[in-house]
Amino acid sequence: MAEHFDIRLLRQQDIILSRNKGGVIQGTVNEKYYDELIVYRCFPFQYDSSYISIRNAEDEELGIVREIEELDKESACVLKEELELRYFLPKVTRIDSVKNKSGLWLWELQTNLGPTRMVMRNLHEHLLYPGEGWIIITDMNGKRCEIKDWRMLDSHSQKQLQEII
Repeated sequence: MAEHFDIRLLRQQDIILSRNKGGVIQGTVNEKYYDELIVYRCFPFQYDSSYISIRNAEDEELGIVREIEELDKESACVLKEELELRYFLPKVTRIDSVKNKSGLWLWELQTNLGPTRMVMRNLHEHLLYPGEGWIIITDMNGKRCEIKDWRMLDSHSQKQLQEII
């Protein structure tokens, strides 16, 4: 049984976005007004400003924005801001320690937003390697942070990683 998937690329004239007083994205897509729109990156780790899925409140896809920069200035600004909120990832600046105690991995980290602690059971389920040198760490509770390039960290942090990877 073959399924048909209709991918609709949205052009600048197809979409206008803004925020309501409560901060919710609203707008017009293909000449129809929506009082709530939800946005997702189709490829969250590869393309941060390309291939953005625009959905209604029922999570039905209305179309895909190929490049944010193709939109009008206000819509592009609203979309960028919403993606930053949805895909918020503190950046690790130092790894103080990584220890295994009682079957749990305990990470003590410094980030651009201050110190944080992450706990996980299995390293392989909680570390993602989307690109060269790039590591995304997710703890047991879903808290996430990223190391853009582990080779750019200080020698102590690199040693902590090399002992576990």
